[in-house]
Amino acid sequence: MKHLMITPPAPVQTALDTLCGAGFDAYIVGGCVRDALRGAEPHDWDCTTNAKPDEISACFHDFHVIETGLQHGTVTVVIDHMPIEITTYRIDGVYADHRRPDTVTFTDSLTDDLARRDFTVNAMAYHPERGLIDPYHGAADLQAETIRCVGSPHDRFEEDGLRILRAMRFASILDFAIAEDTAKAVHTQKMLLRHISAERIDTELTKLLCGVGAERVLTEFADVLFTVLPELAPMQGFEQHNPHHDYDVYTHTLKAVAACPPEPILRWAALLHDTGKPHTFTQDDRGGHFYGHAAVSKEIARRALKAMKCDRKRLDRVLLLVEKHDLVMNGTEKQLKRVVRQIGDEAATQLLLLHRADVSAQAACHRAERVKEADRLLQMLEALRAADACMSLKQLAVTGGDLLAAGMPQGKTIGDALNRLLEAVIEGELPNEHDVLLHAALSDLT
Repeated sequence: MKHLMITPPAPVQTALDTLCGAGFDAYIVGGCVRDALRGAEPHDWDCTTNAKPDEISACFHDFHVIETGLQHGTVTVVIDHMPIEITTYRIDGVYADHRRPDTVTFTDSLTDDLARRDFTVNAMAYHPERGLIDPYHGAADLQAETIRCVGSPHDRFEEDGLRILRAMRFASILDFAIAEDTAKAVHTQKMLLRHISAERIDTELTKLLCGVGAERVLTEFADVLFTVLPELAPMQGFEQHNPHHDYDVYTHTLKAVAACPPEPILRWAALLHDTGKPHTFTQDDRGGHFYGHAAVSKEIARRALKAMKCDRKRLDRVLLLVEKHDLVMNGTEKQLKRVVRQIGDEAATQLLLLHRADVSAQAACHRAERVKEADRLLQMLEALRAADACMSLKQLAVTGGDLLAAGMPQGKTIGDALNRLLEAVIEGELPNEHDVLLHAALSDLT
């Protein structure tokens, strides 16, 4: 790894050359170095320099400069439409709020600047001519696939409690282990997350959930998850006593999360879909039952997501999927069409994907046949789409304008007529043909 060359994009190289040409040191730093060394494409390219903020601004007087982060030594320079954050080497002061430093002190030491960063894999700097600057052995931890705090984990987490979730997020996204001393601090200092805003927690959790290692990380650090989402705690260790399930509710949930495509809505829906089970459990001679758990799960999910300050679009869709996740599928085209009519095409696809993930996390003795059936439903929906099957009002061969032009009174009458026609087409009672549908609609009026 040490011999791997990093070639920054041309605008980033221009930023480095501009600063170095003015007599300053300059390096790319942080996540972009980590990702480039892994062979992944960096999302953002950040630079660090011993130039002070006003000196940075002066160096880039020919470019668009955004000075919104001056108090923390950060200047954003836009080069060829690419925004590049350039930050002065600094030492952070006291973090009284466990989130941001009260003060920052500029320094001429790159090593001191890297010392304030969260994890060793994020505390590396690089210059194409000077190579890798790695005083805290981040490259070795990257090679060992390990997340480790720079210096004392206790101190790093005391400074910024969000780093607790960031450690878990990186472990999930990169599929890395968390070093023993860092993992111990994650557990013992989890209550620091109470100082962190719901929005920041939601952002980190969403990224964590979409990581390849989500099941492993949320198994090992369940206590941390329950600190920010206490609604999930009753699921852990709650045995289902049901022939359809091999796992307790929490283990089943995490396996369903892992089986979903890594999209925020689907993974949040999987995480919350069975939260109502511990509250609806009954048992008889046939085993355990959870009658009505989907409705209870929906209300628990509503509380949890609102506490996370989740955006309305995600909230509404996750609640819909949680509410409908136990919908009994009889495997017919008519039923799929009804589902699409009721909740829309995109939501129907998500519901089938959630259903597939759910059954893939059930008892091993039934798993293969249920996953096969779930795949058949997904293929059936795709075939209906390909055939342009009528499943929504917009696909109907007549419109409200057609009915109005034919003499039907405007208002609710037209809406009701269109819905009756759609139902008749879906049920196979009428073909989706303009003249036939128009005649049927007008006949209902007489």
